[in-house]
Amino acid sequence: MECLGCRIVHQLEPAVNVVYETESVIAVLDIDPFNDGHLLILPKSHYVELEEMDEGTRRAIMETSVELSRLLKKAFQPDGITVCQNGGRFNDLGHYHMHLIPRYEGDGFEWSSPKEAFKTNRTLREIQCQLAAAQAASIDGGETR
Repeated sequence: MECLGCRIVHQLEPAVNVVYETESVIAVLDIDPFNDGHLLILPKSHYVELEEMDEGTRRAIMETSVELSRLLKKAFQPDGITVCQNGGRFNDLGHYHMHLIPRYEGDGFEWSSPKEAFKTNRTLREIQCQLAAAQAASIDGGETR
């Protein structure tokens, strides 16, 4: 089994600490956490990207994120929860996974500013029009959401 995410799902990795499990998802403690309680939610079926998933799996992941956010708040009393997912080249497991990270004021976790080479001078309206054009092309091309 090549996919690290699938090995985690099937508990073939030595450091898998399952916190929650249903028929379609599993949640485990991150082995390199930002803060105590940092969780990963993974679908049991192999998916790499969010848009590959069927509606039931997407729904199960979101419902699990709500339930586990409540659990993290009860267990750790964080100042907040960061929910994020890294896709494409930034997916280090080769398998879709959502992070739930308990956050505390001053914990050092922060978004960084984009590098100058990636900044744009486009207006929000120009970006909105680009997205609308892509959406229209998808509809005209027969693609669906």
